[in-house]
Amino acid sequence: MLIFVFIYNMDIKKIRLSVLDQSPIRKGATAELAVKETIQLAKLADELGYTRYWVSEHHNTGSLAGSTPEVLIAHLAGQTHRMRIGSGGIMMPNHSTLKVAENFRMLEALFPGRIDLGMGRAPGTDRITASVLNPSNQFKEQDFVEQLADLNNYFHDTYEPGTIQAKIRAIPQVKTVPAQWLLSSSGQSGLFAAHFGMGFSFAHFINPNGGPQNVKLYRERFQPSDDLAQAEVNVAIFVFCSEDEEKIKQHRAVMDHRFLQFEKGGPIIPIAYDDIKNEVYTAQDQERIRHNRYRVITGTPSEIKLKLGWLADDYNVDEIMAVTITENFEDRLESYRLLAREFNL
Repeated sequence: MLIFVFIYNMDIKKIRLSVLDQSPIRKGATAELAVKETIQLAKLADELGYTRYWVSEHHNTGSLAGSTPEVLIAHLAGQTHRMRIGSGGIMMPNHSTLKVAENFRMLEALFPGRIDLGMGRAPGTDRITASVLNPSNQFKEQDFVEQLADLNNYFHDTYEPGTIQAKIRAIPQVKTVPAQWLLSSSGQSGLFAAHFGMGFSFAHFINPNGGPQNVKLYRERFQPSDDLAQAEVNVAIFVFCSEDEEKIKQHRAVMDHRFLQFEKGGPIIPIAYDDIKNEVYTAQDQERIRHNRYRVITGTPSEIKLKLGWLADDYNVDEIMAVTITENFEDRLESYRLLAREFNL
């Protein structure tokens, strides 16, 4: 559903809101509960009018339960009715291209016209774990490009003469193709998306620098494909919306610490505000905190509306994917409720 936001230059910009869910494990909670919360949030987002709901692939981490988006998508699509459901994303170097094609052809057979295949070229984990997931992974860019070309052939039952695809078909053979997106926190995958005629999702929540320029380059280089006639872009960012100023302050503090925890290479464990409220940061830590705060938008509903409007204008996009991780699950649900209400979804 399209909504209207008045932004600072007084133009009217149409924005769609979507969800990127990493199935975070809250402190004191379990992985099973995190998955149940993903299901509950997906149902709510569907009711509220969000455009799409993507789930992620991460491995060997104690703070995120989302490791198999292709499995979770099947359940979420069956529990929802209107939203597109997809991966944000399938980390292609971890997988056989044929198996990815078959997984998503089956999903498309089950839920035609509602499935998104978002793909990344990072492993979604450390190098050791990635080598166990796929012992033949060489971490080469050319391998990723070949996977994208092969995937296109599998989805359309075509092949390059003399290649192995001439002897193989991805089963089940269905008439429709899932929407294909490339995810990126840099510009290179945007160029691949433009070349193959795929959608492009920029991960501002990972890298707050250079995104608008990379999106602009993607649009300039975009080559229409059989599946996508025009360039399609969204931008993902951490978002927390609340009417409680104290909760906003505490959420910001927890996110500050979580980013530092990740950057310093220590164990990534769930934390709560009480764990870090008395933390003293070095000057170097404070510099990183200032940088990382550009990855997050927090505030009251009216503040969030303005800030997301600025972000959409800066990127020249009409869709924003909100990534929300909170200490309390009800605060997470409420954040998405407030967004939907403020933007009149």
